[in-house]
Amino acid sequence: MAGTAPRDPARSPCCAATRGVVPGAAPAPARRPARVRVPSAGRQSFVSLPGGTFLMGTEDAAGFPADGEGPVRAVTLAPFRIDRYAVSNARFAEFADATGYRTDAERFGWSFVFAGLLPADHPATRAVAQAPWWRQVEGADWRHPEGPGSSILRRLDHPVVHVSWRDATAYCRWAGLRLPTEAEWEYAARGGLEQARYAWGDELHPDGRWLCNIWQGRFPTRNTGEDGYLGPAPVTAFPPNGFGLHNVAGNVWEWCADWFSPDHDPRTPLIDPTGPAFGTLKVIRGGSYLCHDSYCNRYRVAARTANSPDSSTGNTGFRSAADA
Repeated sequence: MAGTAPRDPARSPCCAATRGVVPGAAPAPARRPARVRVPSAGRQSFVSLPGGTFLMGTEDAAGFPADGEGPVRAVTLAPFRIDRYAVSNARFAEFADATGYRTDAERFGWSFVFAGLLPADHPATRAVAQAPWWRQVEGADWRHPEGPGSSILRRLDHPVVHVSWRDATAYCRWAGLRLPTEAEWEYAARGGLEQARYAWGDELHPDGRWLCNIWQGRFPTRNTGEDGYLGPAPVTAFPPNGFGLHNVAGNVWEWCADWFSPDHDPRTPLIDPTGPAFGTLKVIRGGSYLCHDSYCNRYRVAARTANSPDSSTGNTGFRSAADA
């Protein structure tokens, strides 16, 4: 498995932990997972979008210029289809049970779990030095989000987490789909609004309403849960944006197809862009339930960061896309 050195926490503070921070990690021996009976929760549902030209990126003073959020540029896209919802545990279970696929977290034998979701009596675990709220939990994977004592059986309509970019790509291949490009993701997430800060407008909680699942309180020690959730919410939670997509802000980060770079080459075509030709990190978008205005406001629609293709965390999932 490829790994990377720990990234600057100023660029991905609460957002993502990189598998490369644990030197010498090796895949765990194979084990046969328990089969999950899949209900109708979180079924696939696509929105067909016409494409066209939109203004991608931002120069918002609340943003992170070092992440490459700007400059604002006109990007033109062909029509495409994108999932209304992040891929749920139920849908990923169909794939895993049909193919026997084992995720990177299952192969490595561990994944990163937010410390605040672990029980008080959980054994001591290794923490990420720059972000000690991330814990390396043995046995944590998509079927066991907080480790061996946890289960998805009551969370089948929640977004699958602890999936790497490689896992997300494998699911999409099986389903005859693909990951959205970063440009497609942002176009869809904007929901038809031009240069709005959030997927619904410019106010974070208009009329006192929370429209996404993010952290309220003081990160990382106290989450008041005013939005109704302390961890991931169901994929159908919160009102959809103008294009009918749910949870493009907060809840879980979503993998995109592109390699990540903080620099945008002015020679890059702005018609159906696919990002850099190579790299070490893949783009993730949308923020998560751990994002907080004081520290990581990357639930803004133009915000972006990245992680290594084999990394998995308890706040990263994906949604699928397809050509029109």
